[in-house]
Amino acid sequence: MTTASTSLYGLASARDLFALTKPRVMTLVIFTALCGMLAAPGSIHPVIGFTAILAISLGAGASAALNQWYEADIDAIMKRTSQRPLPAGRMDAETALHFGIGLSVFSVVLMGVAVNWFSAVFLAFSIFFYAVVYTIWLKRSTPQNIVIGGAAGAFPPAIGWAAVTGDVTLMPVLLFAIIFFWTPPHFWALALFMNSDYSKAGIPMMPVVAGRESTRKQIFGYSLILAAIAIAPYPLGFTGAIYGISAILLSVVFSALSLQVMMSQTSEPKDMAAEKRLFKFSILYLFALFAALVADRLVLA
Repeated sequence: MTTASTSLYGLASARDLFALTKPRVMTLVIFTALCGMLAAPGSIHPVIGFTAILAISLGAGASAALNQWYEADIDAIMKRTSQRPLPAGRMDAETALHFGIGLSVFSVVLMGVAVNWFSAVFLAFSIFFYAVVYTIWLKRSTPQNIVIGGAAGAFPPAIGWAAVTGDVTLMPVLLFAIIFFWTPPHFWALALFMNSDYSKAGIPMMPVVAGRESTRKQIFGYSLILAAIAIAPYPLGFTGAIYGISAILLSVVFSALSLQVMMSQTSEPKDMAAEKRLFKFSILYLFALFAALVADRLVLA
């Protein structure tokens, strides 16, 4: 093998290791964790704060790597995931497993030594929850996989808060609940127009098990619960008007789009404009809501 080909192989391997961490998902994890940290009372040294975000990011990447290691068989079946490193044959399973475990241990130790052990234990539990409770136990066994498993993605803002304060109060619990109840309508909107993929892979997503009509009704129901929880920090006195008004407006739009999904009758993915609009807006919703939280905190500070 030539030096040039060795270099290219090394570069491809690094790229695939990075792909194992699901960088798009990690972006949301980093953002919500940072917002949780900035919204927390008190202050944290910038270097320690950066280290906390780094540890949370590495922990999220470790969870994603372990998830892809375990799900390589179903990833190979689904069109959306077939080009990931493992199903595409660019990486062996042992490498992915060792990478995920090593990154998990490093992220938790880094958080404990550099920040505090409360947030480190919190981070360790979130990795365990995503890799074991959601990936291994829930995803292939119940249509409630996304509902219960949504807790895994809801931990980052609470961990960010704990990195500053060393504890968890009602406000970070509300931040957790926002993401927890946001997850089902977000993923079920995707599952509605990707239904054939999940069905082919044998994953009991709600549209596969309960049907489209039931899923659409549940999406709307969850959107109403989400709206109530997202707005709650304002009347409870935890935030000011910037967050309160933003939460109300964003939640009204989210609920309206969810209502359109509930009223939809189409069964063809290519015609599911309402579902695709909700899925895209749901991402904007979470980013905008947490950005408003930080803006509100900076104004009140």
